[in-house]
Amino acid sequence: MTIDRLIEAGAKLADMSGFEAVTPSALAKQFDVKVASLYSHVASANDIRVRIALHALDKLADRIADAIAGRAGRDALIALAEAHRDFSRDHPGLFAATRHPLDGESAACSGGIRIAQAMRAVLHGYELDESMQIHAIRLLGSVFLGFTMLESAGSFSHSLPLPQASWHMTLDVLHAMLCSLKK
Repeated sequence: MTIDRLIEAGAKLADMSGFEAVTPSALAKQFDVKVASLYSHVASANDIRVRIALHALDKLADRIADAIAGRAGRDALIALAEAHRDFSRDHPGLFAATRHPLDGESAACSGGIRIAQAMRAVLHGYELDESMQIHAIRLLGSVFLGFTMLESAGSFSHSLPLPQASWHMTLDVLHAMLCSLKK
């Protein structure tokens, strides 16, 4: 057992059973060791969760970077949004892990910084002034998170139109709103 194998096992467990299922006892069971053996690799249950959160943020940041590379404007916005949505579907436990609270030092060196930089790069195509960018980043993050959480909970499955139609309309509205905020 290494820290990397422990985090990878925790990431898989999170995606299979939910981030809340990642506990020292569940991981110890996977490695067929006593819980105390884990603590030679990690400091606490929260340390495990933080490491998985950092892993998740890195994976999401990589996916976003690949998605927006070479794109600008509306195309970049859609690629950014789809990367978030696809990640939430492909890795539901890791997506939940991206919201785990981090201390300032961990947050400052996390993939979250790369995600914010990617969002700024997308917003660059909309020519927003510096003071408006942070508001726009927060808005985009809120919309992406809110939609994906509601969708994954089945909240849109009981009526028409299909969620995909609402998603496209949401992205069209975001694009129009960002265009209206130009300097």
